[in-house]
Amino acid sequence: MLEQVGILLVALIALVWSADKFVLGASSLARNLGISPMIIGLTIVAMGSSAPEMMVAAAASLQGNPDTAIGNAIGSNIANIALVLGFTVLIKPLVVSSSTIKQELPLLLILTALTYWILSDNFFSLPEGIALMVSFFAFISILLIKALKQRKNNNLNDPMILEAEQELPEAINTTKSVIWLIVGMSLLVLSAHFLVDSATFIARAYGVSDLVIGLTIIAIGTSLPELAASIASILKKEDDLAMGNIVGSNIFNILAVLPFAGIIAPGAVNPDASLRDAPVMLAITGLLFILCFSRKSGSFRLTRAKGALLLMCFIAYQILLFSQTTIH
Repeated sequence: MLEQVGILLVALIALVWSADKFVLGASSLARNLGISPMIIGLTIVAMGSSAPEMMVAAAASLQGNPDTAIGNAIGSNIANIALVLGFTVLIKPLVVSSSTIKQELPLLLILTALTYWILSDNFFSLPEGIALMVSFFAFISILLIKALKQRKNNNLNDPMILEAEQELPEAINTTKSVIWLIVGMSLLVLSAHFLVDSATFIARAYGVSDLVIGLTIIAIGTSLPELAASIASILKKEDDLAMGNIVGSNIFNILAVLPFAGIIAPGAVNPDASLRDAPVMLAITGLLFILCFSRKSGSFRLTRAKGALLLMCFIAYQILLFSQTTIH
């Protein structure tokens, strides 16, 4: 058992590290090919933070564990808001003025409600998975078109997009970019495979469901890039980017991570996902929406008290999870 725990921890570290190197290689290669830093920031870098969840979801679904993939997507969204954002705001209150975030936050709430509806019949079908994935590409396209139009009109003043451009990794030569791209992608696939294998073994040994493993160990572990990115952003006084990382990652989890379960392994899902976990994700997202839009001013502020409330919600959810989990 200790061996499997060790494999899980090493795989988790490798997963996070390889995602970072994948972003480095892909963004540097794109920059060397003359692609705009804005486009790189909105696509490659944004998707990079969700790469661990995407690889885990694909690996779990291919190995016949779609509940792990679903748990990873739901658990990551809960962890991103209640744990990562809550902890970040405790360190430093956020003042956010990005128009992009103000538009994406209502969208996130709608998508979260849609996820609850999709899972409410305890079945995730292939058409539902495909619809979500198509929506992902539509979302990215609309985001890029809007940003490019603003740039063309010399009206790109959204602080989140400007901060994202500034945070791009320093460019390296093309050869090194390709090497890091290949290394990052290869290690992402390999580490995701070992992570799912070890997590499944531990779940079986202790009588814990695949869903709970995805909701806890894997979800919290794959949210580490968001935690690191958010803390780094607030230390640099880039509040909009810190918030944008969370909101964007959660949208990606619904539209680009969750669909793997429906596309690769459609079928029945654990009823707890619709009865307990999806409602909690919807409630946490709704709480964030209320906390952000409770003021009528041009920007919204997340205080330490609001951060503490989010953290308490996360702790309460973990207690709920493990109180309903039978350990043999």
